[in-house]
Amino acid sequence: MDKNIEQKLDRVLKGPKFDRRIRIRNFKDRFARYGISFGGISVIMAVLLIMFFLVYVVVPLFTSATVEEHSSFKIPGSAQDQTLYYGMDEYKEGAIRFTKSGRLIGFNLDSGLVSSEESLPLNGAEISSFSIVDEAQSILAFGLSDGTFLIAQYSYKVTYPNDVKTISPEIKYPFGEELVELASDAISKLAIRLSDETLVVAYQTQESNQIHVKNYTAESSFLDDSLMLSEEGEGVIDSKIDVEHLLLDGSMRNLYLISKRGKTDYYDLSDIESPELIQEVSLLSQNDSISTIRFLLGDYSLMIGTEQGFVYQWFPVRNQDNVFQLQKIRAFKSSNSPIVMIAIEHARRGFATIDQSGQFDLLHSTSERHLDSFEVDKKGLSFVSIMPRANGVLLETTSGKVLTYNVENEYADVSFKSLWGKVWYEGYEAPDYTWQSSSASSDFEPKLSMMPLTFGTIKAAIYSMLFAVPIAILAAIYTAFFMDTKTRQWIKPSIELIEALPTVILGFLAGLWLAPMMEANLSGFFAVLIVVPVGILLFGFSWSRLPKSIRLLVPEGKRTLLMIPVVFFLGYFAMSMDKPLENTFFNGDMRHWLTYSAGIDFDQRNAMVIGFAMGFALIPTIFSVAEDALYNVPRYLINGSLALGASSWQTMVGVVLPTASPGIFSAIMLGFGRGVGETMIVLMASGNTPLMELNIFEGMRTLSANLAVEMAEAEVYSSHYRVLFLSGLALFVFTFFFNTLAEIVRERMRRKYSSL
Repeated sequence: MDKNIEQKLDRVLKGPKFDRRIRIRNFKDRFARYGISFGGISVIMAVLLIMFFLVYVVVPLFTSATVEEHSSFKIPGSAQDQTLYYGMDEYKEGAIRFTKSGRLIGFNLDSGLVSSEESLPLNGAEISSFSIVDEAQSILAFGLSDGTFLIAQYSYKVTYPNDVKTISPEIKYPFGEELVELASDAISKLAIRLSDETLVVAYQTQESNQIHVKNYTAESSFLDDSLMLSEEGEGVIDSKIDVEHLLLDGSMRNLYLISKRGKTDYYDLSDIESPELIQEVSLLSQNDSISTIRFLLGDYSLMIGTEQGFVYQWFPVRNQDNVFQLQKIRAFKSSNSPIVMIAIEHARRGFATIDQSGQFDLLHSTSERHLDSFEVDKKGLSFVSIMPRANGVLLETTSGKVLTYNVENEYADVSFKSLWGKVWYEGYEAPDYTWQSSSASSDFEPKLSMMPLTFGTIKAAIYSMLFAVPIAILAAIYTAFFMDTKTRQWIKPSIELIEALPTVILGFLAGLWLAPMMEANLSGFFAVLIVVPVGILLFGFSWSRLPKSIRLLVPEGKRTLLMIPVVFFLGYFAMSMDKPLENTFFNGDMRHWLTYSAGIDFDQRNAMVIGFAMGFALIPTIFSVAEDALYNVPRYLINGSLALGASSWQTMVGVVLPTASPGIFSAIMLGFGRGVGETMIVLMASGNTPLMELNIFEGMRTLSANLAVEMAEAEVYSSHYRVLFLSGLALFVFTFFFNTLAEIVRERMRRKYSSL
C-alpha cells in the first residue's frame, strides 16, 4: 500500500478525533440499547400495572363475608316475654323490641341499656297474631284476641340532652290508635299489605277453617294526619287444608295458604270478592315439614325453612298457558338441624338463618352464595334480624342474651354463576342470561350477567370481519401484486388515511344516516351484496373478451380504475331495484314481511349496520398490514415462479400467498382485536340492547360500549362498579389471549414457509 495512503489512514483511524468519534458512537450505542430496553420494560410494566389494578378492583367481588361479634347483653325487658320483632336504626345505635305482651322496649345496641319503654294501645286485648306489613317502611301489624287489628310504624328521633347525641325510638299509628274490627273471635293468622291508598287484609280466626279477605281504602282524616279506613269489599275462602302460614305478597293479589307439611293453595285476589284458586301444590317432600317461612325482599319469593335444614325459594312463574304457577327455583342446605327463623336483608336478596343447634348462616339467593356460617350458642337461638344496611346482625339466644355482630358483606350479589351462568330471576319464565344493572324500584333484583355483553362483543366483531376481511385482503392482493407502482403510491395511502377518520364520526353516520336508510331500502341493500360481486365478475369476463387492441389502451396496472364507475353504477342499479323486489317477493314491505311472516325481529340499529360501519373502519387496518406482507415477498421467488412458466395468478396462489400468510393472518387478528375493543361505533349504531341473538337484524351491547354507557353512573366501589371493571379485565384477557394465539400461529406459519 502506498505510504501516503497509509499515513492518511493512520490519521483517520488514530488520534484524538478518532477516539472522540469512537467514544460518541459507543455512547450512542449504549444510550440506544439502554433506552430501548428501558422503554420496552416500561411498556411491559405499564401493562402489568393496568392488569394489577383491574385485578385489585375485581378481587373483592369474590371474597366471603366477615362477621365479627360487636356486643353482648341481656335481653332488654323480660326474657320470659316472647319477642315478636326487633327493629334497628340504620346507624346501628338504637333498637326497639316488640314483645308478645305488647311492650315496646327501646335500647342501645352497644350496651343494651333501655332508653324507653311503652305499650301498644291494645285496650285490654292480647296479641294473637303478628304480621310484617312493610319491613323497609318499618310498618307492622298485630292481630288481637278480640277480633281487631292494629297497625304501627316505628322510627327513630335524634336528640341532644346535655350535648350528648341520643337516638330513641318513636311509634306512630298510620290509621290512628283506634283498633280496626275484623271479626268477633281472636285473629289467629294475619297477613296485611299496604299501598298508597289501599289496604288488603287476609285473616283467619280461631276455631275456623275459613280465610277472610278484606279490601280497605285509606282516606286522610280531617282532624289530624292519620288515615281512615273505609271497607270496599270482602271475600271468603273455605280452606280444605290446616293452614299454618297465611301469606299475602307485595302485589296484594297473590294469597298463599300453606300447611305445616307444605301443602299450598295459591289464590288470585284480582277480584277480592271472588278469590280464584290457581294452583294446589306441595312445596316439600313427604319426609319434611315447614319450620319457618318469609318473603324475600320485594315480597314476591317465598323463602321456606324446613325441619331438615333446607331453605327453598319458590315464586310464581308464567306457564305456556299464560297462567302463573308456583315454581321451586333454588334450594339451600344451610344446616342439619331445623331452621328456626329466616331474616331478610332490606335492600338486597340476601338472607340469614338460625337453627336449633345454635348455628348462624348468611346466604344470598340470586348469586346462590353461602357467605358465612358459625355456631353462636349450643343452647339454641330464638331470633335473628339483619340491620337495615346489611352491615350488622342481631341474634337472640334461648338463654336470654342478645348478641350483635358487625358484618362486612358488600358484594354478596355477585358470583361466578351469576356472572357467567343462567340465573332464574324473579318474574322470569325460565333461567336466562340477562344484563340489567339498575331500575327505579328499590326492590329491583340486579341482573349482572356478562354473557350477553361478551356475546355482543364477539357478534359485533364477527359481523364486521365478515364484511371487512374479504374486501381488505382481496384489495391488498391486487394492490401489492397486480397494480403498477405509480397507482399503488396513490391508492395505498388513500386507503390508510381512512383509518384516521374518528370512529365517533362513523358511529354518528351509521346511527343517524345508514341505519334509517338501510331500514327504508332493506331489499336494495341485500341486492347490493349480490349484484355488485356478480356484476364485477361479469364486467371482468366481458373485458377479457374484448379485442386485445382495445384492452391495451388501458395499462394493466391501471385497469382497476375502470371498476370505480362500474361499482357505483352497480350499487345504484341494485338500490333502484328495492321497490320492485319488495313488491315482488315481500308484499311491498320487507321489514313487515320479516317481522310478521318470517317471525324475525327487526331493530333499526342492528348487527347488519354494525357490520357495514365497523367493517369499513377495520378495512384500512387489515389492508395496510396484509398489503405490506404481500408486497415484501422477495422478488426472486416471484421471478423464479414466473420464469418456470407459472402465470401471475398461479404465482400469487402458490408462492406469494403462502409466503405472506403469517403477515395476512396477523392483519386479520389485528383487525379482530380492534373490532373487539371498538366503542363509539357500536355505542351509537348498535341499539345497545344486551341480547344473545345471532339474528343479524337484532342489536347488541358490547363490553366496551357498556363501560362507556354505565361507568359514569356507577356508584364507586359498588357491585355494579366492580363488575364494570371486570368487563374491562375480560376485554384485557380476551385481547391478550387472541393476540398470543395469533402470535403462536403466525410463528408456526413463518417457520413452515421460511424455506421458500
